Amino acid sequence: MPEMTSLLAFAAVALGVVLTPGPNMVYLVSRSICQGRKAGLFSLGGVALGFLFYMLCAAFGITALLLTVPFAYDTLRFAGAAYLLYLAWQAIKPGGRSPFQVRVLPADSNRKLFLMGFLTSVLNPKIAVLYLSLLPQFIDPHAGSVLMQSLVLGFEQIVISLTVNAAIVIMAGSVAAFLAARPVWLTVQRWLMGGVLTALAARLAFEGGRRQA
Repeated sequence: MPEMTSLLAFAAVALGVVLTPGPNMVYLVSRSICQGRKAGLFSLGGVALGFLFYMLCAAFGITALLLTVPFAYDTLRFAGAAYLLYLAWQAIKPGGRSPFQVRVLPADSNRKLFLMGFLTSVLNPKIAVLYLSLLPQFIDPHAGSVLMQSLVLGFEQIVISLTVNAAIVIMAGSVAAFLAARPVWLTVQRWLMGGVLTALAARLAFEGGRRQA
């Protein structure tokens, strides 16, 4: 099992990533606003399956990588820190667009909603980097099975992401109306998120190194 400090630190990273606008959030918000909460939740089911797919692939891949490549931790650590900085820039760059701006989408069947949610999740580079570059930083080969630690951290990310995204789906319409009337809040949210992601990137780069097996 991962140490409690690793669980809490990875929870912070997972929360920061899920709160940063990306393909999943944009699709779920747009679908919920255009077709209702039920459609958003069906789409979220597909997104969850995409998370599970990545978690299983990454868990077995990470297990093999960390046991065979001596400097894998440092390589993945700096790649993950760089990506968090990229997300921070995406949050604060001029001309950034809020995912809560309404996008017109045609009505789809539940089956298509689920499939599109899955494809959006699987093709989301944020999720790929989260599992391939960020998650390994919170695994300690000396703390037990690398595979088990990967699965535990993966399930933690899924629970956090589904909780946050479910809340976003349920409140999408209200949040969109609120932000449309108060554009200053969009700026505050973007800079706050940019600051959080920058802090997480600094932690990975300077404090996230793990002892080699």
